[in-house]
Amino acid sequence: MSGFHEVRFPLRVALGASGGAGRGTDIVNLSNGREQRNQRWRDSRRSYDAGSGIRSLADLYAVLEFFEARRGQLYGFRFRDPVDWASCPPGGTVAATDQIIGTGDGVTTSFQLVKTYRDIGGSWTRRIVKPVRATVLVCVDGVSAPTTAFSVDAVTGMVTFAAGYVPAAGALIEAGYEFDVPVRFDIDRIDVNLAHFDAGRIPTIPLTEILA
Repeated sequence: MSGFHEVRFPLRVALGASGGAGRGTDIVNLSNGREQRNQRWRDSRRSYDAGSGIRSLADLYAVLEFFEARRGQLYGFRFRDPVDWASCPPGGTVAATDQIIGTGDGVTTSFQLVKTYRDIGGSWTRRIVKPVRATVLVCVDGVSAPTTAFSVDAVTGMVTFAAGYVPAAGALIEAGYEFDVPVRFDIDRIDVNLAHFDAGRIPTIPLTEILA
């Protein structure tokens, strides 16, 4: 991913940010009163307002410093979603069996980390491209793989098995992990008024997801 810095937005501020997933849907109202709905985007795209996470002047300065280091909208960066940042639900513990990422064929060595959201009505699978490398756990056919059996690309989210550990044909491959969202600032200017800040008004600092 070009134009990207592998650094994380200040975590203290991120945990108080607002925002989440968005979808693009076209809705056509027909003359008979019914409607047709068409999916315009294949994947959801997340957006956040980091301003809601600022609680102090120190937080504000940390964001300003980070903004300058990214040169506004020029460089993307990692952001931890305040709710959806792991392969398991909030409050859970990451486990190697959290998500199915593929099935072995005895030849393929690399598998993309994914997260599937599902209920009884349907499902959607999301590519995970910014995992936190040290948190990734892998399981092959119900057996936890040692860390020497695979490597993780923290930039792309690809898990690659080492020689001698390539999953056999039909072997179910699962993984658990923490991850960040690749985002960029959606503005090239942050307006700060300390009088307003002292009165409890905070600047709007929009972030938008960079889709790979």
